[in-house]
Amino acid sequence: MCNEFQRHKLLTAAIEEFDQRSLPLFKWHDGLIPNLDAQPSIKIRDSAVIVRLRDGTLSGSTATWAWPGPRGAPVFNFRSEGRDFAHSDRVLILADGFFEYTAPQASKVKLKDRHLFTMAGETWFWIAGIVREGCFSMLTTAPGPDVAPYHDRQIVTLGPEAGLDWLALSRPENELLRPAPGGTLIARTLRKDGVEQAA
Repeated sequence: MCNEFQRHKLLTAAIEEFDQRSLPLFKWHDGLIPNLDAQPSIKIRDSAVIVRLRDGTLSGSTATWAWPGPRGAPVFNFRSEGRDFAHSDRVLILADGFFEYTAPQASKVKLKDRHLFTMAGETWFWIAGIVREGCFSMLTTAPGPDVAPYHDRQIVTLGPEAGLDWLALSRPENELLRPAPGGTLIARTLRKDGVEQAA
């Protein structure tokens, strides 16, 4: 399951694209501007940029990834099937890649193989999420054909324009919270059998 993602895209550049794509006006919540630098590795309990829809405006802020579960374990991924999110604090998580890990084939290698997923034809995308207790979790669904060879679940990824449908629920949830069609995501193996792969 996804426990690491990245955002190399500078926030200033992403926000400029919001306007170019005719997305709603963007502003930082309470005027508080976070660190605008890239985040090449965002892990559980790190802070990241999330976006809400408030009075027709995209409202950006930062939040910690994963709220504490009832037994203390962090809830960083949240199953979407069979749930109604109409009254949830729905958010979009800004990303340009996420990672999955698989067992190596080579014997005696302890490091898992590492795979990076990006969105075909896009320099960034959204991950659907919700917020509880001031922290966000990513919504998951069954894996699409791009992710299935690597994991039995996948996070819900949305293209730059499609993310607005999640915030506004302008389409049925079962149309939004579903596996990405084949060819949507591009997988690249970064480490195999303990060896870092050439870029």
